[in-house]
Amino acid sequence: GNQRNTHIGLYDLQTKQNEHLYMFEKDLCIISCSVNNERTLLAVSFCQYTEEERVSQLLQSVSKYLTLLIEIHPINNVRVLKAVDSCVRVQFLYPVEGRNTSTESRLLLVSEDKYIEQFDIHVVAEEEHKVVIQNSGQLPRARVTDDLIWAQWDMMEQRLFYIVPKESKNTLKCVQFYPDENFNSILESHLDISVNDTQLKLVNFGYNYCQDPDVPKSLNLQVFTSKAGGLCACCSLASDIPDEITYSIHFLHKGYNKTFTVSLERTESHQLKEVAFMNLDYYVAAYLPGQFLHLLNIQHPDLLCYSLFLTGEDARIDMLQNCSIRCPLMSTVLDCQEGRMYAVSISDSALLQFLQNSKHDSERLAALHCALLHFRLTQDLEMQIIWWISENLSTCHSFDPIQEFIIASLYCRLCAETHNLDKLLPYTSLLDWIGMIPGVTCATDIISLPVLEFQNSRGFWEKLSSNLESAKYAEPHLHYHNNVLRREWRSILNDLLLCSFGIFCSFTNQREERTTTAYLRNIFENAKKLVPLFQEEDYQQQLLMGLMVAQLKDHLMRHLQYVGKKKIDEIVLDYVANLLNLVHRIMKEVWRRYQLHSCIFCFDERGSPGEFAVFHIMSRILEAANGMCLPLPPGFHTLHLGLGVRCLPLHTLLHYIDTGVLHLTETCVRKLLKDLDDTEKNEKLKFSIIMRLPEALGQKVRQFWNHPINASFIARKYVKFLLKKLGNRQSSRPIPERLSVPVEFLPLNYLTNMLAEIEDQDVHPYEKEDHVNVRFVEEAALQHTMTLLGLKYS
Repeated sequence: GNQRNTHIGLYDLQTKQNEHLYMFEKDLCIISCSVNNERTLLAVSFCQYTEEERVSQLLQSVSKYLTLLIEIHPINNVRVLKAVDSCVRVQFLYPVEGRNTSTESRLLLVSEDKYIEQFDIHVVAEEEHKVVIQNSGQLPRARVTDDLIWAQWDMMEQRLFYIVPKESKNTLKCVQFYPDENFNSILESHLDISVNDTQLKLVNFGYNYCQDPDVPKSLNLQVFTSKAGGLCACCSLASDIPDEITYSIHFLHKGYNKTFTVSLERTESHQLKEVAFMNLDYYVAAYLPGQFLHLLNIQHPDLLCYSLFLTGEDARIDMLQNCSIRCPLMSTVLDCQEGRMYAVSISDSALLQFLQNSKHDSERLAALHCALLHFRLTQDLEMQIIWWISENLSTCHSFDPIQEFIIASLYCRLCAETHNLDKLLPYTSLLDWIGMIPGVTCATDIISLPVLEFQNSRGFWEKLSSNLESAKYAEPHLHYHNNVLRREWRSILNDLLLCSFGIFCSFTNQREERTTTAYLRNIFENAKKLVPLFQEEDYQQQLLMGLMVAQLKDHLMRHLQYVGKKKIDEIVLDYVANLLNLVHRIMKEVWRRYQLHSCIFCFDERGSPGEFAVFHIMSRILEAANGMCLPLPPGFHTLHLGLGVRCLPLHTLLHYIDTGVLHLTETCVRKLLKDLDDTEKNEKLKFSIIMRLPEALGQKVRQFWNHPINASFIARKYVKFLLKKLGNRQSSRPIPERLSVPVEFLPLNYLTNMLAEIEDQDVHPYEKEDHVNVRFVEEAALQHTMTLLGLKYS
């Protein structure tokens, strides 16, 4: 104040006002202060004088630092807790949220002499709501730890992290304080971090504004936790090279450490050597103002491509341009120079802009991963990501953006519902990443996993324990992978090539009975409704869905027995349903962007540039699905083939069919045969398609093309089949009626009589097509002969 008094106040986040708590009638250098939850007690630590004042006034017998406990409801007694020459920090413990009042408060005292103790303070209410300390003598106290060299307070979770030297290594420990119980040591982990400081380093015990600026800065180390059970120790390391900076992130919940060395663009100031660490929950940020902003993925730190490294304007945080930055809370930053607190988060609009402007695959992957897994995708944001994918299919060289979109979106949608599911489902389409971040080198070291000591703990500690168990069993191997599904699917496809249509139908029906429930059949119906213009069944895709359901169910049953079979069935079916819906979502947005409509099945017109673009995107969707053995929604292949007929020249179309890019479907082929007239060009197209049809499908659709070429083809197939069945048995049955007018052509008469005898032996491959018989062959042969002779047949 103006009168050189020292005021202590409490800032209210709701009213944005300061509540006055206490005033000293002199100018003091406050070291630390804390108020209890009920706002009845205030603990204050301050420096009574400077070293120069002590020498000049010969005050050798007076302690330099004083720690007081003050009754402030109302202002009343003052009790001295410490009067020492070493600095002391104070911190009240807070009970569980929602508890109103308590007659007991606990206070931590952290001494520069490298020990921490806890005071138990009992209060009583006297007349007129006056609250006073009950203990008349010494306050009960308990020693928390000794010989520590570093400590950090987690105010939200009431946890104390600290480091003590132990044998040849430094050991990180954690004490959890409970509202109605004593404190418990709950974690111990060895850290390979060299600490040569003689002074105790404290984090989140208040900022020391009285610190001598000439004193060298001590260890820059912070411990961060995440809601998903992540535990990281972030440390800035000394570098011998002026234009380099080194920092290390110990992913304790994963069992490894990553050390990054960054080449700086410019170093005008010594302050640039101080890295600030920020906890953004899903990410840990290493920030060097004016140089870089490195967002390190906590949940999936194994691949560097899922961490964002930003430089230049992308790394600029306007409000934070100095290096005196602390992160006392998750997603919160304190600017110590300005005395301002900021909420920090990743902007979805800025991220989308960065994704659109990114030039390297590592940047694209990191931004795409952040958008899909870190944000709750709105429909608009998802649409913009799909549009970006459709425009950048050819620019992504080291990954498939369609695969990444599908797998990451499935992971995000399902993992929030069931505990530990995030360790069993894949979150990426990549198995490895060999790319580099320009200007950054990274070294990875295996470290020992922390040891936890607790029973029946909930919340963060339960999740951390689960993460550590996964790390013990090599977590990447726990994620579902499609290798087994791919092998079985290839085997079945090879078998299907050898099967007739009847065997195929029987086989698929059996698979449906084994692996498909009423819920899954309902999913198939929904998928049909989502596909534009038509509904159809795709037996191969249904079979692949059934196989995927079976494989994924077996995988989850091995690791989630406690969930139950019914719940696992729901998870698996939701996974497949969401997979189909995601493919449809991509199709829908691409369809809408290029303004396509039902004209794609007007085969007498050529496709537009928009249709060709959509055809290309659908080809990439098919390639992505085949690459990961993923099923596609019913109708996909018909849409794809319809666009192919409109957009591709005949030789390219046939090449795509022969190489498996385009699949012949009954719906599309039937419409093509019925709707196209029989010009020379269309006849060539139809005949080329018919020649490539599988036997079963050919029998169903050839009847829709009433043309001599098709009749001749059917007759040849029929004759070939009957001749294969020709045996030594002679039949005395009468020859069935053929043409109403006898044909005096002995070779044809002989052939038809022989075929009729074979046909009478109950061998008929075209049972559903009564018109295909010996008489049909006779008519087709005569018609074909007359056509070759240039004569009119009637």
